Amino acid sequence: MPFFPSRFICVCLHFLVLYFQLQESQQRLADFRLYIENHTRHPEDLSRKQIRIYQLYSRTTGRHVQVLGKKVNANGEDGGQYAVLVVETETFGSHVRIKGMETDHYICMNRNGKIIGKRNGRSQECVFVEEFLENNYTALLSVKYKGWYLGFNRKGRPKKGSRTAQTQQEAHFMKRPPGGTAELPEDFRFTPVTKRTRRAQRLKASSGTH
Repeated sequence: MPFFPSRFICVCLHFLVLYFQLQESQQRLADFRLYIENHTRHPEDLSRKQIRIYQLYSRTTGRHVQVLGKKVNANGEDGGQYAVLVVETETFGSHVRIKGMETDHYICMNRNGKIIGKRNGRSQECVFVEEFLENNYTALLSVKYKGWYLGFNRKGRPKKGSRTAQTQQEAHFMKRPPGGTAELPEDFRFTPVTKRTRRAQRLKASSGTH
């Protein structure tokens, strides 16, 4: 008979140990979540960011993304003051916030898919994910609106996010130094093809056959 109480006490002690281990595990998890929040809650804290400065060359226009206050387009000149971008990369992940150095406005995408410049870049609408493509270009995917990319048409005007895709040239960019002195590799040069260009190519090909 004394065996039963002893076994019961051992079982109780065993469950008690498991209970305290579970409590300790939950506390560690809570501490870790608090640590993550403290490192991601304040986007203005530059000590927790990697800061880069560069230009974004647009594959569509052959020019650069520029931030003109609330307006954003891809008609910036190489080395232009509005084409110099400050890119803030969070220490956790590849999420970036991009703002114009001259105007101090962030590139953001609203719920309608429209690209606009905002003074305050804390919103998730101003966060993009860098996607590195096989053709050596970079695409910028909206964090808040899945499947929507930063993109510009041939006139340099922003495209609606809902009309973009990673495979479109309108959403392809290349990072360049801000000095305006670096030459583009041949693979990245923007060469507009016109009717005159095609006619000249045909004449050149026909003359070479004689």
